[in-house]
Amino acid sequence: MGEYFGDLLSRALSRRAVLKTALFGAAGLTLASLPKVGVAATSLGFSTIYPNADDKITLPAGFEHGVVIRWGDALDGGENLDWNRIHQTVRAADVQRQRYCFGYNCDFVGYQRTPNGKHLLVVNHEYTNPELMFERVGDRPSQWQAALQREAHGLSIVEISKNANGGWRYVNASPYNYRITGSTPCEISGPAKGHPLLKTAADPTGRRVNGTLNNCAAGKTPWGTVLTCEENFHSYFGGSDRNLTELVKTLHRRYGLPSPRADRYGFYFYEDRFNLEKEPNEAFRFGWVVEVDPLNPTRLPIKRTALGRFRHEAATTVIAPDGRVVVYMGDDERFEYAYKFITKGKYRANNRAANLNLLDQGDLYVARFNDDLTGEWRLIARVSDNKIMPNPSLPDIFQKEPALCFINTRGAADALGATKMDRPEDFEWNPVTKSVWLALTYNEKRKDSDRANPRPENAMGHVIEIVEQGNNPAALQFRWALPLLCGDPTAPETSRQLVLYGRPTNTKVPAISAPDNFTFDRAGNVWIATDGNGASSRLGKNDGVYVLSPGRRELKMFLSAVPGCEVCGPEFSSDYKTFFCAIQHPGEGAKSTADLPTRWPYGDQVVVPRPSVIAVWRQDGREVSA
Repeated sequence: MGEYFGDLLSRALSRRAVLKTALFGAAGLTLASLPKVGVAATSLGFSTIYPNADDKITLPAGFEHGVVIRWGDALDGGENLDWNRIHQTVRAADVQRQRYCFGYNCDFVGYQRTPNGKHLLVVNHEYTNPELMFERVGDRPSQWQAALQREAHGLSIVEISKNANGGWRYVNASPYNYRITGSTPCEISGPAKGHPLLKTAADPTGRRVNGTLNNCAAGKTPWGTVLTCEENFHSYFGGSDRNLTELVKTLHRRYGLPSPRADRYGFYFYEDRFNLEKEPNEAFRFGWVVEVDPLNPTRLPIKRTALGRFRHEAATTVIAPDGRVVVYMGDDERFEYAYKFITKGKYRANNRAANLNLLDQGDLYVARFNDDLTGEWRLIARVSDNKIMPNPSLPDIFQKEPALCFINTRGAADALGATKMDRPEDFEWNPVTKSVWLALTYNEKRKDSDRANPRPENAMGHVIEIVEQGNNPAALQFRWALPLLCGDPTAPETSRQLVLYGRPTNTKVPAISAPDNFTFDRAGNVWIATDGNGASSRLGKNDGVYVLSPGRRELKMFLSAVPGCEVCGPEFSSDYKTFFCAIQHPGEGAKSTADLPTRWPYGDQVVVPRPSVIAVWRQDGREVSA
């Protein structure tokens, strides 16, 4: 990667006059004449498919897929959730049952092997679709409808086993199976623990909170835990903020509270903690990265406040050369920021217990992307020996209340002049290219542009690749480029065309928009799941999975999903012979189940579509990308 980025930077600096008038943006034009990156340029072992609107999972020839687990499948050996009856009437017993069944809108999918060789999936459940779950919601969900939705949030940890045909099934009643929901007790750790803003009537200590909500993407740690991320947590908090203190009101409004979406879920109608008028501080206890131990269901989830509070999309860990652990994170909202955290302590490979609290002390940074294709990580605050040391350049309010660096991380990033991005979502370290890949899903509200966000009214989204100085994830300087400006090769507007490594593409290359989540195969190819292809302002086609080869600089489409869904949680098994992903909110966009575009995954005479995890494999048994 060194030659590629070195050439990129030198060319950019020497051709500034040309770059200012470049049709596709400075970085994009420069990339066209650069040598390929220093990774194997092996061809992807499948023929591309193209976006479609079919009501089925579409794959290249030679591949098969199967559903692994669906919303409502029992984890404890009991009865499955009765989706069809719940569509008509929800009872208190259904809420109890949901606590032991697979949750709704599955997002992150994390594959793990246990020490004794079992296969586990850790799956996030981001949000619910009451308009699809229930026939009648009215002005507000009923008490039991709201409670069922709350228990359908969180995570599922489930054992899976391989079938003879290459597919997978989940193991009902496995001792490894358990649920975390919107009411599961969680601990609070790190610099915000016990702060007055985190204290409530139910928890005057500010150290314990019930539930984790809106769990979007996540990451796996080297010590075997999962960092699940609370994203659009604001969506559950309603009520008026008129009687709040000015500080609390200002902080809440910076994070979008109270939310007009709160009526959709109805939590605040029945639980005072979600009503800002009755409990103004509960919302400060959400918006965190939460560490979960898949191997120990008795260990409470822990909200790691040293990693900052914002709408977390992901938390990707990598070990720096000196042994410190680096966590990359995006704040998934228009004009928000990219972050990373560097632990104070070092990872100890043979001492799992010593690693379990590494994420409570260290340095939190936010990214600044410069116009010369360099960048820097600006320190927000350092936590060491339980003392918070804010960046001295932050305003007085952060100096007087250092914990605000973590409770109001967005405000600190604002003050430090970080670069406002076009919805920074997944942020992943590629172990082959030794670079970091950042998905910018889209931002149609942008009126201006900069080098890192080169398109005004960015409807299609783009991808940034970052190389840290010395390929060291703990470095504070980096270089960056734009390998992919998403779009349609046939679009008449240049701002909507697909640009791959600086060159507009032809119709042999599949259109792509709204990049969301990444994973990498053994060769370092970038597998991209999308969330937004279906919008009329983008492709008007189903979301899917694409593969970008840095070595060959080519893009192929691997999977097309069903109407109304997004595809998320891309993940490989340890032998790379299975590709897992989540089919989230199939049928979304329908006003009710009367006008559904899909009832996927079908079967059981279903009334409603069901979010599910699927597995994909090659018929010849080789690695998926072979």
